[in-house]
Amino acid sequence: MADGPTGRSWWGWGNESEQLGDEECAALGALLPGLREHPVPVPDIRRLDLPTPRLAPPGALAELVSADPALRAAHTYGKAFRDVVRVLAGEMAAAPDLVALPRREADVVDLLDWASRENVAVVPFGGGSSVVGGVEYREGDHAGVLSLDLTRLDRVLEVDRESRAARIQAGAFGPALEAQLRPHGYTLRHFPQSFEFSTLGGWLATRAGGHYATGHTHIDDFVESMRVVAPSGVHESWRLPGSGAGPSPDRLFLGSEGALGVITEAWLRVQERPAHKASASVLFDDFPAALRAVRTLAQSGLNPANCRLLDPGEAMLGGAGDGSSSVLVLGFESAGQPVDALLEQALDLVRGHGGRVRTGGGAGGRPAADRGDGSAARPAADPAGAWRSAFLRMPYLRDAMTRMGAVVETFETALTWDRAPELIEAVRTGLGRAVEEITGRPGILNCRLTHVYPDGCAPYFTVIAAGRVGAQRAMWDEIKAAAGEILVRHRATITHHHAVGRDHRTWYDRQRPELFADVLRSAKSSLDPAGILNPGVLVD
Repeated sequence: MADGPTGRSWWGWGNESEQLGDEECAALGALLPGLREHPVPVPDIRRLDLPTPRLAPPGALAELVSADPALRAAHTYGKAFRDVVRVLAGEMAAAPDLVALPRREADVVDLLDWASRENVAVVPFGGGSSVVGGVEYREGDHAGVLSLDLTRLDRVLEVDRESRAARIQAGAFGPALEAQLRPHGYTLRHFPQSFEFSTLGGWLATRAGGHYATGHTHIDDFVESMRVVAPSGVHESWRLPGSGAGPSPDRLFLGSEGALGVITEAWLRVQERPAHKASASVLFDDFPAALRAVRTLAQSGLNPANCRLLDPGEAMLGGAGDGSSSVLVLGFESAGQPVDALLEQALDLVRGHGGRVRTGGGAGGRPAADRGDGSAARPAADPAGAWRSAFLRMPYLRDAMTRMGAVVETFETALTWDRAPELIEAVRTGLGRAVEEITGRPGILNCRLTHVYPDGCAPYFTVIAAGRVGAQRAMWDEIKAAAGEILVRHRATITHHHAVGRDHRTWYDRQRPELFADVLRSAKSSLDPAGILNPGVLVD
């Protein structure tokens, strides 16, 4: 794993050094009745029972391919709750036979040619941070499985100052991408929660959503053109600021999740780095009133960079509140102009819906120190900063609770404003009952809005419940199925930014028009005639 971020955890989220120790896991688990007294041990990567590789690459490709057991183990799953559960149980039968680490686009072409000839399934792999089963092989009649790791293709190749755009290879991790843009005074300004542990190619392939709540929320908004290698040939679109020439060729590959081709590079719109930031937090006693306030903001044209509404439970979980009120985290930023006036306009709007501006910490338009991930250093007492720190820390806490036998996972969606209050209430009541029936105990069910638009919002739900080691995955699958049915019933998307992968296929198949499914199958047949690319994703 030397070509990716150093110190990565092979079995769980993020950095190995930031995972909680056994005593910390036990202390955290004691907060939720019904869990184990001691955490399940993490398997020794050197003693895993991996299947014997079924493949041997031709000599010309041998230096690009490895059968190293540790490398194969680290490329078996993504980083979802059910992935962590399987690793802790030592379930590694799905490990790829080989891992390829191409150094240039021509290597990708050669690897796909070989795989097509030999009926080898190819699973494109960036940072491996998928939480929907997007980077694992589950079933099929292929001769073997190759995990195609793009992280050696990690450079900013070109910067066009006149057009303010950059040509970037798909294997670049978020921090490396930003570090290469920084000397030019630019930023991509796309910061998903997985920023540190995911790549540009992964963002493009899954239509990732960034940290910013309005404006350019998805990676789609930054794309000028893309270059994609498919088994049938290389696709490259023209660089254009916009075009009305038929359906967009890039739209075919944005969100294709490695099923239609391997993204190798893209031209992206970049921006000047922000120099002015201002933030504040607002309390609401009534969650429906808070929803109306956020809708008013989303439709005001003010476009705050951050407009995240936390229900009382989510606010308390993240250290932004005491559990008695909902909390709205607001923030503005600009590269050239102070943003104090924008923040004050926004605060005036939310006061009209019963919001109480919390004083102290974080407000004010003074220049802020940018840490490269879209955040700015803030006082410890700032609720917005406290919540954001907890937000980035949450996956590590999830892993710790998983080791204690808990069921801890999230799901997200999006829908129009007219249906949002009803959906949120349906999830709270209906899924709350399902969690208790499935686990035998009441669970914790929190909600926040991650992104807001003039016509709708993206609710994001956290589920925490006492499970049983050995039954956690089955319990979550039942809870997830119940959640999916609620979303479908309210015609809410099965995913706003987590992608489809394999875990969402059941509901994605029901959401998309059947004629569109036929079009996707035809596209896959043309681009991937042998059916080797990420089998089971998007279409059969």
